[in-house]
Amino acid sequence: MKTYNIAVCVGSLRQASLNKKIAHALIALAPQSLELHVVDISQLALYNEDLDQSPPSEWAAFRKEIRESDGILFVTPEYNRSIPSVLKNAIDVGSRPYGQSTWDGKPAAIVSVSPSSIGGFGANHHLRQALVFLNMPAMQQPEAYIGNANELFDSNDQLVKESTRKFLGEFITAFAAWVAKNLPD
Repeated sequence: MKTYNIAVCVGSLRQASLNKKIAHALIALAPQSLELHVVDISQLALYNEDLDQSPPSEWAAFRKEIRESDGILFVTPEYNRSIPSVLKNAIDVGSRPYGQSTWDGKPAAIVSVSPSSIGGFGANHHLRQALVFLNMPAMQQPEAYIGNANELFDSNDQLVKESTRKFLGEFITAFAAWVAKNLPD
C-alpha cells in the first residue's frame, strides 16, 4: 500500500488552539496510507514580492516541505468570516513566485473549527475560493465544520466526544481516498 505524505496547515498560532487539538486528533485517527505532519507557519515573514529575489530561509524551507507533500489538510479557525492572516500569508508564500506555486495540483481538504455553533462555515468556504485559483482539488464531501469545539476535549487535550471521534475518523478516511484518487500513479 502506498503511503502519502500529507502536510497539515493549522491556521491558529495559539498554544492551546482548538484547531491544533483537532489536527492532532485527525493525525491519530488517520489510516496507515496517510503520514501527516503539522507544518510550522508561525515564522513565515509577511509575503513581499521584493523578498523573492533572495527568499528568507523560512520561505525556502516551507516551500520545500509543501512541494514534497502529496496533499494538504487545512485546519482553520474563522476570523471575521474569513481565514486568519497567518494562513493567508502561508498560502501566498507557497504560491509565489508567480508560475512556481508549490500548491499546484495537490489534493486538499478543509476542516474549520470554532467554539461557536456554526463551526467556521465562512472560513471553510472562503478558503475553498483560494484553492480553486491554486488548482488544488478540494474534497467536497464530507464537509467538516467542527462547532462547539471548546467542549470536545478533556484537560489532557484528549478528544472525549465519541460522535466527533467517529466523524473525524470517517473524514480522514475519506481524505485518504481523495488523495489516492487525485494523484497520478
